[in-house]
Amino acid sequence: MEIRRLLERWVSAVHEGRLDDVLADHADDILMFDVPPPDDGVRGIDAYRETWPGFFDWQRSGARFELVELQVTAGEDVAWAAALLRCGTDEDHATRPELRLRLTVGLRREGGRWVVAHEHHSFPARD
Repeated sequence: MEIRRLLERWVSAVHEGRLDDVLADHADDILMFDVPPPDDGVRGIDAYRETWPGFFDWQRSGARFELVELQVTAGEDVAWAAALLRCGTDEDHATRPELRLRLTVGLRREGGRWVVAHEHHSFPARD
Protein backbone atom coordinates (compact mmCIF):
# COMPACT_ATOMS: atom_id res chain seq x y z
CA MET A 1 0.00 0.00 0.00
CA GLU A 2 2.90 2.36 0.74
CA ILE A 3 4.25 2.03 -2.81
CA ARG A 4 0.81 2.45 -4.33
CA ARG A 5 0.35 5.71 -2.40
CA LEU A 6 3.83 6.90 -3.45
CA LEU A 7 3.02 6.31 -7.12
CA GLU A 8 -0.46 7.84 -6.85
CA ARG A 9 1.14 10.96 -5.32
CA TRP A 10 3.67 11.02 -8.17
CA VAL A 11 0.94 10.77 -10.85
CA SER A 12 -0.96 13.60 -9.17
CA ALA A 13 2.19 15.74 -8.97
CA VAL A 14 2.94 15.13 -12.65
CA HIS A 15 -0.64 15.97 -13.64
CA GLU A 16 -0.56 19.18 -11.60
CA GLY A 17 2.97 20.18 -12.69
CA ARG A 18 4.45 20.18 -9.18
CA LEU A 19 8.13 19.52 -9.94
CA ASP A 20 9.37 19.27 -6.34
CA ASP A 21 6.75 16.60 -5.61
CA VAL A 22 7.58 14.74 -8.85
CA LEU A 23 11.19 14.49 -7.66
CA ALA A 24 10.46 13.86 -3.97
CA ASP A 25 10.62 10.06 -3.87
CA HIS A 26 13.33 9.47 -6.48
CA ALA A 27 16.86 8.17 -5.95
CA ASP A 28 19.78 10.46 -6.73
CA ASP A 29 20.97 7.88 -9.27
CA ILE A 30 17.59 7.45 -11.02
CA LEU A 31 17.70 5.88 -14.48
CA MET A 32 14.78 6.73 -16.76
CA PHE A 33 13.98 5.50 -20.25
CA ASP A 34 11.42 7.94 -21.62
CA VAL A 35 9.32 8.27 -24.76
CA PRO A 36 11.35 11.21 -26.15
CA PRO A 37 15.15 11.04 -26.55
CA PRO A 38 17.74 10.42 -25.39
CA ASP A 39 17.25 6.78 -26.34
CA ASP A 40 20.01 5.61 -24.00
CA GLY A 41 18.20 7.02 -20.98
CA VAL A 42 18.36 9.87 -18.51
CA ARG A 43 20.75 9.26 -15.64
CA GLY A 44 20.74 11.05 -12.29
CA ILE A 45 18.27 13.27 -10.50
CA ASP A 46 19.53 16.48 -12.12
CA ALA A 47 19.04 15.11 -15.65
CA TYR A 48 15.66 13.68 -14.60
CA ARG A 49 14.61 17.11 -13.30
CA GLU A 50 15.48 18.69 -16.66
CA THR A 51 13.04 16.41 -18.54
CA TRP A 52 9.91 17.78 -16.84
CA PRO A 53 9.51 21.48 -17.81
CA GLY A 54 8.83 20.67 -21.48
CA PHE A 55 6.31 18.00 -20.49
CA PHE A 56 4.55 20.41 -18.13
CA ASP A 57 4.37 23.01 -20.94
CA TRP A 58 2.74 20.43 -23.24
CA GLN A 59 0.40 19.29 -20.49
CA ARG A 60 -0.84 22.85 -19.89
CA SER A 61 -2.19 22.74 -23.46
CA GLY A 62 -4.94 20.49 -22.10
CA ALA A 63 -3.31 17.07 -21.87
CA ARG A 64 -4.18 14.52 -19.20
CA PHE A 65 -1.98 12.30 -17.06
CA GLU A 66 -4.30 9.86 -15.26
CA LEU A 67 -3.68 6.50 -13.65
CA VAL A 68 -5.82 3.74 -15.15
CA GLU A 69 -4.27 0.59 -13.68
CA LEU A 70 -1.46 -0.16 -11.21
CA GLN A 71 0.12 -3.44 -10.11
CA VAL A 72 2.78 -3.58 -7.40
CA THR A 73 5.07 -6.43 -6.35
CA ALA A 74 7.26 -5.76 -3.31
CA GLY A 75 9.90 -7.61 -1.36
CA GLU A 76 11.81 -6.41 1.70
CA ASP A 77 14.12 -3.97 -0.08
CA VAL A 78 13.21 -4.09 -3.77
CA ALA A 79 9.90 -3.61 -5.57
CA TRP A 80 8.53 -3.00 -9.01
CA ALA A 81 5.30 -1.61 -10.34
CA ALA A 82 3.59 -1.67 -13.71
CA ALA A 83 0.97 0.88 -14.65
CA LEU A 84 -1.18 2.07 -17.51
CA LEU A 85 -1.95 5.78 -17.75
CA ARG A 86 -4.12 7.96 -19.91
CA CYS A 87 -1.59 10.48 -21.23
CA GLY A 88 -2.59 12.82 -24.03
CA THR A 89 -4.95 15.50 -25.20
CA ASP A 90 -8.69 15.11 -25.75
CA GLU A 91 -7.91 14.95 -29.48
CA ASP A 92 -5.43 12.11 -28.90
CA HIS A 93 -8.02 10.18 -26.91
CA ALA A 94 -10.76 10.87 -29.46
CA THR A 95 -8.71 9.36 -32.28
CA ARG A 96 -7.19 6.51 -30.19
CA PRO A 97 -9.34 5.98 -27.08
CA GLU A 98 -7.49 2.78 -26.23
CA LEU A 99 -4.05 4.46 -26.19
CA ARG A 100 -2.24 4.12 -22.86
CA LEU A 101 1.16 5.16 -21.61
CA ARG A 102 2.93 2.14 -20.17
CA LEU A 103 5.00 2.74 -17.04
CA THR A 104 7.34 0.34 -15.28
CA VAL A 105 8.99 1.49 -12.05
CA GLY A 106 11.76 -0.12 -10.02
CA LEU A 107 12.03 0.88 -6.37
CA ARG A 108 14.45 0.20 -3.53
CA ARG A 109 14.54 1.00 0.16
CA GLU A 110 16.92 3.78 1.17
CA GLY A 111 17.07 4.98 4.75
CA GLY A 112 13.90 3.07 5.61
CA ARG A 113 11.77 4.54 2.79
CA TRP A 114 10.95 3.53 -0.76
CA VAL A 115 12.56 5.51 -3.60
CA VAL A 116 12.16 5.19 -7.35
CA ALA A 117 15.45 4.02 -8.86
CA HIS A 118 14.20 3.26 -12.37
CA GLU A 119 11.35 4.46 -14.62
CA HIS A 120 10.50 3.24 -18.09
CA HIS A 121 7.77 5.04 -20.08
CA SER A 122 6.53 3.83 -23.45
CA PHE A 123 3.64 3.89 -25.86
CA PRO A 124 2.69 0.95 -28.09
CA ALA A 125 4.11 1.18 -31.60
CA ARG A 126 1.82 3.24 -33.82
CA ASP A 127 0.75 2.14 -37.25
